[in-house]
Amino acid sequence: MKMYVKELGNRSIQIADYPGTKGTIIAIHGLTGNHKQMHYYAEMLTGTYRVIAVDLRGRGNSSETDEQTSLFKHAEDIMSLIHELDIEHPILMGYSMGAFISAVVASKLKQVKGLILLDGAAISTQQQRDIVQPSLGRLSKEYDAKESYIREMRDIYSRLGVPWTDHLRSVAEYEVHKVDNHWENKSSESHILADFNSFYSFVPKEVCSQIACPTLLVHASGKIGQFPPLFYKEAYEDTETYTDNIKTIVSDCNHYTMVFENREEINQEIRTFLKKI
Repeated sequence: MKMYVKELGNRSIQIADYPGTKGTIIAIHGLTGNHKQMHYYAEMLTGTYRVIAVDLRGRGNSSETDEQTSLFKHAEDIMSLIHELDIEHPILMGYSMGAFISAVVASKLKQVKGLILLDGAAISTQQQRDIVQPSLGRLSKEYDAKESYIREMRDIYSRLGVPWTDHLRSVAEYEVHKVDNHWENKSSESHILADFNSFYSFVPKEVCSQIACPTLLVHASGKIGQFPPLFYKEAYEDTETYTDNIKTIVSDCNHYTMVFENREEINQEIRTFLKKI
């Protein structure tokens, strides 16, 4: 796997590039994530497919977002990246916000060969605000040491029903940096909140009716600690109705264990889907 930064005019995107020969998959993480969120899927596919896992702008080591940021702005970045890397028939794999972004890109670029939506691209309601927004306060906090941030993340993920692992620690370490005499998350809370609010401008009827490629939707039905699933089945009804060529599977994982555990049942569905396209 190679790490490098791709310049897109006045924007820069950090890339983790996993080698493979059967085509290129662009892996797009969730709201407060970075390329490491897609680790288990990239590792599963590497050697077969080339996987390009990105840090969206405002996360990880990519440049800052636009002041008026949204998932639609990130979709423009991904389309520019596809053009700059000269990828003729990309496959898009998006998790959570990355699924919303991937759906928008697939609706606009007819050369997209396949689309994998990992618990996203649904109709958003107050339910998602209740689950997501309480955890965003950490983005504007100052910490006396990196380890203090990591301890807080361990507590957060414990409440979300996610077992702590060495990989999850590496994710937490990557998303924080030292500023003057303290540590803080690399992301801006206000910009992350703006991206989150743009979920509510995603209309599946408008976007999904323009998607022509085969699509795999994976719904995480498990409870998130003491919380309900991020999306109930009903949130996907329009996504399924208006996407012509879609297969939906349901996993008993929760929204976060979907990426922070190696889920073999999802891996197998992805491998089967890719063989058919």
